[in-house]
Amino acid sequence: MHPGTGRGLQMLNMLKTKSIYILFVLLSSGFTMTSGAQAQNLTVAMATPMQVEGAGKSPMGWIDFCKSHAADCDVKPAKPTKVRLTAARLSELDGINRKVNAAIQPVTDQELYGVEEKWTYPVDKGDCEDYVLLKRRMLMDAGWPRQALLITVVRDLKGDGHAVLTVVTDRGDYALDNQAEDVKPWFDTGYTYIKRQSQVDPNVWVLLGDGIGPVGVAAAP
Repeated sequence: MHPGTGRGLQMLNMLKTKSIYILFVLLSSGFTMTSGAQAQNLTVAMATPMQVEGAGKSPMGWIDFCKSHAADCDVKPAKPTKVRLTAARLSELDGINRKVNAAIQPVTDQELYGVEEKWTYPVDKGDCEDYVLLKRRMLMDAGWPRQALLITVVRDLKGDGHAVLTVVTDRGDYALDNQAEDVKPWFDTGYTYIKRQSQVDPNVWVLLGDGIGPVGVAAAP
């Protein structure tokens, strides 16, 4: 073998190794930057909470509910909390939402009780607030904190008054809805959010950002 051939092969191998290393670094850097940007955007989108704009009036349905379910309303103020949303917990939300939706037949209060508005725990029939109350109780029985489970008044896609259960998590606010099987981030429902319970005290209600603009909507029952 020519004495220069060994040195040439050695240099060539070194260059190949260096080129591969540089290519690896470039690809790794590019991948990291792209993934980082995507992850940041996802985190920002998922972590967007509802905007609380001020104090609101308690719905008459809740006030009447408290008269017959005093133990559910006679609670001490508590520190706001966010549930750490894991895959298992999201699955639990989804399961309870689907279970209640399947078990309760939707009927109006007028049809069921002969009154315009009545909030109560349903047995086999009820309207939107009844679904919400049952889901809320089931989640609290399962160990979810009351401060993160908020009855929320909205306008649905038809513009009608409606209620969903808002769950406050470290990944944003989610909505459990009797008009949808999937548990969704609140802004994916397409609803106009009016007001909801305060995290501190369920007997105190707060206006939400969506409810400030439309005329008359903020005072919806």
